[in-house]
Amino acid sequence: MSSRPRDRPTKVCPVCGRPFQWRKKWKDVWEDVRYCSERCRRQRNRMAREDVSPG
Repeated sequence: MSSRPRDRPTKVCPVCGRPFQWRKKWKDVWEDVRYCSERCRRQRNRMAREDVSPG
């Protein structure tokens, strides 16, 4: 991985819609990373419930 931030791969968080970059702590699991933060990971279920409208 390059040390220059502009060369790092990015993904878009499905919860907040913001782009986020590769981090060293994700080097072994980058393919599995879906959320930009713990907050978005925790809110993933809340977002799914809001999309389903009752009745």
